[in-house]
Amino acid sequence: MGQVSSSTAERLLEAGREELRAVGHQTLTIRTVAQRAGVSSATAYTYLESKNRLCAELFWRFLEEDADVAPDGADPVGRVRSVTRSLAERLAGAPELAAAVTPALLGSDPEVDELRLRIGGELVRRFRVALGDGAEPAVLEALALAFSGALLQAGMGLMTYAEMADRLDSVVAVIMKGNVA
Repeated sequence: MGQVSSSTAERLLEAGREELRAVGHQTLTIRTVAQRAGVSSATAYTYLESKNRLCAELFWRFLEEDADVAPDGADPVGRVRSVTRSLAERLAGAPELAAAVTPALLGSDPEVDELRLRIGGELVRRFRVALGDGAEPAVLEALALAFSGALLQAGMGLMTYAEMADRLDSVVAVIMKGNVA
């Protein structure tokens, strides 16, 4: 990331969030985010680097907002379902961000690489917490792949984010079959 003050960075991210809500990810540009934040385009590019970086950063912050919420449920299946359902329901409530995150994470922008890893790591961490001690690595991977695949399908318009929660309930049950402690 570039050398800008944290207050400028926060203003840019807040302006990015507002611009995303106002015009959507296809119309949003770093230039319009800069204008909204009251900074030069050069300053905005110093921090944000690209529209994909902005959208990935906003999604990372979206994940951080509820990172400390413990999964709810009487058993591992219920706890994993609470993780997938919570994320899907929150995404349904943030349709502009949900639409922006898919192309941002699928892009090849190198400035998004670190965020892709952090986002993937956070999803695996949430599933690990839901499963408890001794979580099978293959089950964690299957859950992360299922969630990211559902996110992609919803991003492509093959299902809504609200439908994603219901569809993941049955996928979680299949993945967890025989893997419940």
